[in-house]
Amino acid sequence: MTPRSPATDTARNVLGPDFAGAVHIPGDPGYDEARTVFNSMIDRSPAVVAQCAGEADVARALRFAREEELEVAVRGGGHSVAGMALSEGGLVVDLRRMSTVDVDREARSARVGGGATMSDLDRATQPYALATTGGRVSTTGVGGFTLGGGSGWLERAFGLACDNLLAAEVVTADGGTVHASAQENPELFWALHGGGGNFGVVTSLTLRLHDLPAMSMALLLFRPENGPEAVRTYRNVMESAPDAAGGACIYITGPPEEWVPEAMVGRLVCAVLVTCAGTEAELREVAAPLLALEREAEVIDAIPYADLQCMLDDPPGMRNYWSAEYLDGFPDEAAAAFCAAAATMPVPSGSQHVLFPMGGAVARGPADYPLPWRSSPWAVHPFGVWESEAGDEEAKQWVRRVRGDFVPWASGAVYLNFIGREGQERVVAGFGEHAYERLSRVKARYDPDNVFHLNHNVKPAVAEV
Repeated sequence: MTPRSPATDTARNVLGPDFAGAVHIPGDPGYDEARTVFNSMIDRSPAVVAQCAGEADVARALRFAREEELEVAVRGGGHSVAGMALSEGGLVVDLRRMSTVDVDREARSARVGGGATMSDLDRATQPYALATTGGRVSTTGVGGFTLGGGSGWLERAFGLACDNLLAAEVVTADGGTVHASAQENPELFWALHGGGGNFGVVTSLTLRLHDLPAMSMALLLFRPENGPEAVRTYRNVMESAPDAAGGACIYITGPPEEWVPEAMVGRLVCAVLVTCAGTEAELREVAAPLLALEREAEVIDAIPYADLQCMLDDPPGMRNYWSAEYLDGFPDEAAAAFCAAAATMPVPSGSQHVLFPMGGAVARGPADYPLPWRSSPWAVHPFGVWESEAGDEEAKQWVRRVRGDFVPWASGAVYLNFIGREGQERVVAGFGEHAYERLSRVKARYDPDNVFHLNHNVKPAVAEV
């Protein structure tokens, strides 16, 4: 039984009368569901979960937390691998009820609630043949994803998610509301392009949409011994591919699907995914060198983008530990190291050993945003996913070993949405030193007391005396 605090006992009375959402405290029937996040390694017991229905609820919850001196966590999709959406004994500002997506077809934009998931956004835009860069799974929260930079299947064609951020509504630590855009509070607007949830609770985002009349994909499965050739071929394909092409090389456990040979199910498999913001014919032209290789299974088809987003969804209730390295290059030696590291990946498990191509619109995006990794041509992402506590050490050690293997090619920059708590040096590496200093000054203006510190934290600048 979670112990009750004085704040727990007063939360419903203080928040309740004018609170349009729902308040969950320990002992409530909905409390355990309200404190559950996707990473089952995270088991924290907040004193209060405030499921907000609008900006007024968010402001009220923040004021209550300040008055009661409760640590504040902010939950959108709840997809932070480090469990930053929960605070032990604190207050969670839960945005999941604020998930409305309003599409403006003429303006090619969408206003997205702070608690919306990628599925909410993609399903709303798909009827108009419009889309914007989203996460690679449908359950990712749009808010945290975008504020952290936002890397996804469409990034080479349309840029990072934050490159498509047009405006945001932010509730600050004192309960005030600030509108941020290129014209209004531009320094805060700049900080929201990669600076994460450091500056307030983003209750809505306006995102640029792009025409996407067709989407297609090829998923090819290779035996592990044929993996090195497949990985090198994919690298060569992507180095000259049009921006519409993307995808990844992914070592996985063979899934129990009808199209997967029985001998590959439950065993290590090298998968090559080629995505194309275009027709199947365009995809086949790009992927021709890969389609010439001997392979064990394939799926090649046109696919609605929203369905592609669901294809690699993380199974719920699993334990997760991730990291990443962004690379200055991916020569044959790096390809060999990538394939060799797959041999020690926990199998069978939900783990994935991923190589992403960057470039295209990502590399051409605004250079002054706090995203030093955008110039890296490749990224390696060891993605540990497993079922039981008994597998914790094996999975963590594998992820850390992969990071170590890629030090010779690593740029030092990192996409913070891909990692857990890896220390303050990695946080600075995620923003770049100069950008971190600028973010710190923005932080001092909008959150001088560092109320929003359950994140990849930017500490507020100390005023010079």
